[in-house]
Amino acid sequence: MFALCQRNLMLYFKNKTSIFFSLFGAMISFILFVVFLKQNMVQQWQHGSDATQIMDLWLIGGTLSVTAITTTLATLGRMVIDESKGVLKDFYLTDVSRFEIKINYMLSAAVIGFIMQLMMLIIMLSYFAVVDGLAIPWSKTWALLALALVSSLLSVAINMMIVQFVHRIETMNAINSVISAAAGFLVGTYIPIGALPSVAQSMIKLTPGAYVSALYRQIMMNDKITETFGNGHSANYFNKEMGVQLDWTHLLTTSQTIQIIGYAFLASILFIFVTELIKKRQNTVTAIS
Repeated sequence: MFALCQRNLMLYFKNKTSIFFSLFGAMISFILFVVFLKQNMVQQWQHGSDATQIMDLWLIGGTLSVTAITTTLATLGRMVIDESKGVLKDFYLTDVSRFEIKINYMLSAAVIGFIMQLMMLIIMLSYFAVVDGLAIPWSKTWALLALALVSSLLSVAINMMIVQFVHRIETMNAINSVISAAAGFLVGTYIPIGALPSVAQSMIKLTPGAYVSALYRQIMMNDKITETFGNGHSANYFNKEMGVQLDWTHLLTTSQTIQIIGYAFLASILFIFVTELIKKRQNTVTAIS
């Protein structure tokens, strides 16, 4: 069953160009932050003794969420390429069901998304360690690894809801370009959520990646936020403005954020499964007719 998944992984990692562009696309927010945004944001919160490192961690959390979105979407494009070249028809002739084939593409995309997040994390931590003396306690490693896996699975499920309806490479490339460009805004990486108008804030709150970004930031930033702002109004204000905790009627706790991510993932999988059942039924009716 997993032969197709292995084949997709081999194709991806043999293509050095795809790896480069995946990393480059994920690094856009990182480069923009370092070159244009960092100094202004540090000055805005300069009353905190660790303002520079706090902003570094804030950027890392958002960039990792963007990485999961963009790399999994690009990897799922392999399914569209295979369809356009007639490769999928060959797979359909085997004893593997269409749903299992789709799962294979999703699993390969999730693995690649996970690996690319780790690569980006290492790159950003290495840079900020040299420039700002940033370090993350080893005790947070397992939480970050678990969240990277969850982020990949969620991004794959969300992206597959779109990709399964795409049948042309040109359309897939256009979608990839639009989502890659918008992802940084939709997870609150380019601009803090508190600096945006209410309509834009509502759009971010409807984006599952924003909750992943918030979790990353909570894991990495909570200790420094407590040291800098304490546990009172100042900390809550910072968390709300910077998207460390998303605000509905109140600031969402870590467990509430995890629940929303879980609901989004289950809803996405259910949508994909129902869509596949409908397609199967339509194909059966067509065959009978």
